[in-house]
Amino acid sequence: MHRISSQFNNTDTQYQLRKQEVNQAIKNRQIGTQSRIGSLRDDPIAAGHLVRYQSYLGRVNQFEKNAQTLADQMNVREGYINQNLQIMHRVRELAITGANGTYTGDDLKNMAVEVNELLKEMIQNANAVGPDGNTLFAGTRTKGAAFDVVMGNIPGSDEALIEKVNYKGNNGINKIEVDENAYLQIDNSGTKTFWAEPQHLIGQRDLTSWQALEDSVINIDGADITIKSGDNVYAVAAKINNSGIAVKASIDPVSQGLSLSTTDSHQVWMEDKTGSALADMGMIEDSSQFPPYNVNTSAVKVSGGSLFDAVIALRDSMLKGDQESIGSRVIGTLDYGINNLTTRLAKSGSDYERAMNNVERSKTNKVNVSQLVSREGDIDLTEAITDLKMMEYVNQATMSNAGKMYSSTLLNYMR
Repeated sequence: MHRISSQFNNTDTQYQLRKQEVNQAIKNRQIGTQSRIGSLRDDPIAAGHLVRYQSYLGRVNQFEKNAQTLADQMNVREGYINQNLQIMHRVRELAITGANGTYTGDDLKNMAVEVNELLKEMIQNANAVGPDGNTLFAGTRTKGAAFDVVMGNIPGSDEALIEKVNYKGNNGINKIEVDENAYLQIDNSGTKTFWAEPQHLIGQRDLTSWQALEDSVINIDGADITIKSGDNVYAVAAKINNSGIAVKASIDPVSQGLSLSTTDSHQVWMEDKTGSALADMGMIEDSSQFPPYNVNTSAVKVSGGSLFDAVIALRDSMLKGDQESIGSRVIGTLDYGINNLTTRLAKSGSDYERAMNNVERSKTNKVNVSQLVSREGDIDLTEAITDLKMMEYVNQATMSNAGKMYSSTLLNYMR
């Protein structure tokens, strides 16, 4: 109910005019921003949905970038692995040539020169740096060289040659998020990629009466294994076997010590995280030494080496003229190394394909989520322009009626 007074018509007209101006301003803002929601009060439910959709769209964009960056890195890594595989095939050709018994010692020394240069090229590839400045094959320790070269005097050579190649990276695994709570795990460890044979560690310390004196945690190949006070060596071996890592533990029947063997070609990485269980069993040196070169070589027999060890063994055998060693042990080790490189190359290729699949999925998700954002937040431009024109007509009609309603002027009172 309205109270009728002399000011009623004027007040009501002014109110309606201001209301029309507000509605026109809102519609102009919607057309300008192409969004129908300027504040939460416009549509609280749609605004809530819109915030969630836009947040998810931002994450999908990041997932796509992560997967694409990962695919690019895998592509670069694959190139270096493939190049080393081709080098290993050439090294094997030289090994077969040198083992057939038709070449003299001088001929073998000449072959050793090429093998040594191929070894340098392999090390260069293993220490490769990606376009982002990170080392490709050093695990998560990406700011330094993956491998360190030790020079020494080699019998049969007049100059210092590469005597040993040590791994300086770690066995950390990169986890890249490519979807909601979904990660791609990428293993960039050079001690796996450039390893030749399965490694065997046979402890020489009799552990039949050994028992853990305290609760401790050991780490083998990145997996934490809890040792309880009172556990014997059989319990330790069982826990290692149940941990899911590519290492199998047993008790050596001769030495009665702990024996560790890898199920694929890689170097075992072990350390005491808390306590000293591995050190007490004689498997590693004290905590002052770091993996993977903390094995207690005085109490553990170690077999299995890297690709570099295999190539160095071939070069040294050629320098010594030892054709028998080349034709037996060396060629066998080279074959192991080639098989491992082929496996790592296939794994790298499959990781690349999976990363690209995630890129394509993210692109599809972007389209779908963009449609949801448009449905909740965008305006129908044709409808909005039509509404704006109608508001202008209403405003003009209101002004016209107001002008007729108050047609009196000052001149009417001067008659």
